[in-house]
Amino acid sequence: MSGIYLHIPFCKQACHYCDFHFSTSMGHKEVTIQAISRELELRRSYLQDQEVKTIYFGGGTPSLLTQAELQLLLQTIKGLFIVSEDAEITLEANPDDLKPEKLQELRAAGINRLSIGLQSFHEPHLRLMNRAHNATESLQCVRDAQAAGFDNITVDLIYGIPAPDHGIWLNDLETLFSLNVQHVSCYALTIEPDTALGRWSKKGKFKPSEDDYTAQQFELLLAQMAQHGFVQYEISNFCKPGFESRHNSNYWRGVHYLGVGPSAHSFNGHSRQYNVANNRKYTAAISESIIPAEIEELTLADQANDYLLTTLRTTWGCDLALLRDKYAYDVQASHRVYLQELQQKDLARIADNVLYLTDKGKLLADQITLDLMLE
Repeated sequence: MSGIYLHIPFCKQACHYCDFHFSTSMGHKEVTIQAISRELELRRSYLQDQEVKTIYFGGGTPSLLTQAELQLLLQTIKGLFIVSEDAEITLEANPDDLKPEKLQELRAAGINRLSIGLQSFHEPHLRLMNRAHNATESLQCVRDAQAAGFDNITVDLIYGIPAPDHGIWLNDLETLFSLNVQHVSCYALTIEPDTALGRWSKKGKFKPSEDDYTAQQFELLLAQMAQHGFVQYEISNFCKPGFESRHNSNYWRGVHYLGVGPSAHSFNGHSRQYNVANNRKYTAAISESIIPAEIEELTLADQANDYLLTTLRTTWGCDLALLRDKYAYDVQASHRVYLQELQQKDLARIADNVLYLTDKGKLLADQITLDLMLE
């Protein structure tokens, strides 16, 4: 079992919080898509004939792909790899792209799961983030997608945006639940240095929310999701039963995946590869049949840390016996006192030799994971 991720590095405009690799210039889009198709050919042996169960178009804004470009990439994948008949094929989309005719094109191409970047239903917040859509489009695109036959839809929301109280966030959640989508990913607004918000924050033109305020919104999120029948299967991800993201779940379970396109990452169990985050350098290298990637060979300690980092964020937790037997790391022996403290403070629990974070612990997941990692 394996997956394929395609990074489509183009956007209409730069969101003020985003530090992913993308370009707002479409002048080289066609040649970049051709290069991604060529990279798939060059790396056809990377997954070693494992069946591909998931395909994920990320970015960037993959909904900017034309029908011909999307079909080229999917046909290339299906011609080179063993793709499961029931493969989950996800495409990230912006609301302003999802007109009824576009939705029909996506369905015809074989996309069976949509990931829609709503971020908020509050107009001033959308403008603060410099989103290309408005609140009306946030609502309409989901309804249009459902009318077009999409029955596996996930949407993104951002919390922790500065506001006088939690009213806007609660309204966003109420609107979300009215749409009856199957999956939701919710992320705290993070201020990265090399973004518009990061530069404004440094100059004192923007004041991020306090940590306590953001934590309160996370707690409201957990309560509302549970009340409306959503399962939190990873810290930022919630779904109706049976609608977990198979692609992202495989990341967290250590399943192998091939990443193609500028800045894409790949993982085969013993190493990671990182494609160059530069469109021109990427296409130039691919035109010479060179994979422009750095390779990081993973030590056993690296693999143990990866396992901790991914599984502690999930509902299935970290299997301490597997960590010991497969990665030679006995965390119960090396951190006995710390694990006891976590349990006493209701930050974690251990059941059947599996370590789980509690709701309180999830607020401190990054620090707890760091504390448990091998140096």
